[in-house]
Amino acid sequence: MKARIGQHISFSYKGKQLHGMVLNDEKGKFVLKLDSGYNMTVGPDQLKEVKELKVLPKQREARTQKKQASGLPKVALLHTGGTVASRVDYETGAVIAQYTAEEILDLYPELLEIADIKSELISNMFSEMMRFGHWNVLARAVDKAVKDGAQGVIITHGTDILHMTSAALSFALENCPVPVLLVGSQRSSDRPSSDAVTNLLCAVQFIAKEKFTGVALCMHEGIEKDDCVVFPACRVRKMHTSRRDAFKAINDTPFARVHYPSLKVERLRVCPADASGRFAVREFNEKLKIGLLQIHPHFSVEELKAYEKFDGLVLSLTGLGHAPTMATDEYNKENAKIYDELKLLAKKMPVVGAPQTIYGRVNMNVYSSGTQLIGAGVLGQDCDATPETAFVKLAWLLSNYDKKEVRKLYGENLRGEFSARSEEDGFATPE
Repeated sequence: MKARIGQHISFSYKGKQLHGMVLNDEKGKFVLKLDSGYNMTVGPDQLKEVKELKVLPKQREARTQKKQASGLPKVALLHTGGTVASRVDYETGAVIAQYTAEEILDLYPELLEIADIKSELISNMFSEMMRFGHWNVLARAVDKAVKDGAQGVIITHGTDILHMTSAALSFALENCPVPVLLVGSQRSSDRPSSDAVTNLLCAVQFIAKEKFTGVALCMHEGIEKDDCVVFPACRVRKMHTSRRDAFKAINDTPFARVHYPSLKVERLRVCPADASGRFAVREFNEKLKIGLLQIHPHFSVEELKAYEKFDGLVLSLTGLGHAPTMATDEYNKENAKIYDELKLLAKKMPVVGAPQTIYGRVNMNVYSSGTQLIGAGVLGQDCDATPETAFVKLAWLLSNYDKKEVRKLYGENLRGEFSARSEEDGFATPE
C-alpha cells in the first residue's frame, strides 16, 4: 500500500518495525513523525510492509488550574516559545508552541507550588531566527517585570542560541536587581525523556530559595539524573546538538546545582547577591553589522574583504590566538595579503580575537604569528571569552560607546565574561 499525508502507519525499515505518522511529501520523500518523537525522511521504496493504523487524534487531558498559594515570591514567566513550551499536535504530528500564558501554567502546574507565577507571552521567537531587536524586546520585558514588582524572572527560550541570549541580556540589563534565568529544553514536553518540566522547576526553585542578582541560565547537568545547574550567563555554551546535558560551563563553574526531585539547592560557588548602581536597560543597536569569522586552512583575503563595510569583527583564532599572516614559502603567499587586510580592517573597526578551541585563553605573545596580530591591532589578548560571547560583547559595546572607548573597554571584565588568569592556562613560553 502507498502511504499518504496524515496517515498513521506501521512499517518495516531496515529490518525494524516502526510506527509513525506521515507529515509531508517532499520531492518524492516522506517526512514521518515516529512514536519516539523524532522525524525521519525516507523514500517510498524504503518503506516495507506498510499498514494503516486506526489511530484517533489524541487529546490533552483537561486539567483544573491549581489555586495559587499566598506568600510565595513573585516570579514573572516570560514566554518566547522554544521546545521548553511545546508539545506534539497529534492532529498533524508536528511539534507546536504553547501560545498562551495560561497554557504553560496548565502544562506545568507544579510551578505554582513554588512561586507566585505571572506568565506572559512576549512573542514566539525561533531562537535561530533572532536578531538584536529580539534581545532588546526581552530586555524591555524584564525591565517592565521588575518595575511591576517581580522578585525574579524566568525566560523560556529555544536552545539554539540560548547561551548567546543569556550573554546579551547580561550586558543589556545593567545592575539588574533580581535573578533572571533563561530556561530551555532539548526535548518537547510530550516525550518521556523531556527535560522541560525539570529545567523550569529547578529554575523557579533557585529563584525562590537563593539570593541572586543578574542573569544566568538553567539547564540539565547530566543524562543519567534530572539535576539541573545554574550557569553564569557569559560563560556557558551549547556543546551538543540533542543531549539533555548539552550546555556546559566554559572556563568556569556553575553557580549552583538544583537536585531533582527533591529541589534542594546546592551552592557551588559565590553568587552575585547585590546589584550595585542604578538598574538600566542598555540596548543593542539594531543597525550594526558585526562579523564572526573562523580562521581555517587555505584562508583567503577575500573572506576578510567581505567585512570591509561592517562595524566590528570577531576572529575565531586557532591555538593561542593565531591566523595565517606570514608568507613563509611558495604555497602561502596569500598570507601576506591577509595580514595587510587585517591591518586595514583594524583601523576602520574593532577587530577582536577569541579562541576557537573554546576552552583556554588567547595569548598572542607566545608565537610570532600572534604578535603579528597584536601589531595589526587585533584585540583580545589575555581574554578567554568564547567566540559567541566575544561577538555579543563587541556588539553591545559598539551599541553604547564610540569605537575609541570600545577598544579600551573590550579587555575589561564587565559582566564576568573573562575569568581570572591561572597557572592552568599554561602561558609559559616554549623552550
